[in-house]
Amino acid sequence: MIATPLAQTATPPSHLPTETRPWGSFTTLEEGNGYKIKRIEVNPGHRLSLQMHHHRSEHWIVVSGTARIVCGDKEELLEPNQSTYVPQCTAHRLENPGVIKLVLIEVQNGEYLGEDDIIRFQDDYARG
Repeated sequence: MIATPLAQTATPPSHLPTETRPWGSFTTLEEGNGYKIKRIEVNPGHRLSLQMHHHRSEHWIVVSGTARIVCGDKEELLEPNQSTYVPQCTAHRLENPGVIKLVLIEVQNGEYLGEDDIIRFQDDYARG
């Protein structure tokens, strides 16, 4: 029997709410005072808006696939088991340039972690 890597077969538990977006989906795995942990899936060839947050910073850890990250004036490619930090009030974008689904874990830290703390500068899906 051939073992399949966990990253390719694991899905979030069904009791956790998953929110669908034009670029993929995210599931909130855990939330507490000053932090939130999400599992984010980005479909091949898609990207999130160029955005920033006034009230939170983010840590991104790639589980599977390839991530193209824009953070401030820096751009980098991340592979599985690599990570990056997105400081509060810094323009950033996450993209999947690959042919398989990008899965990453996002850890948010801050005084306010609501989805409405998103300032979009560019968006492929015409969201405000």
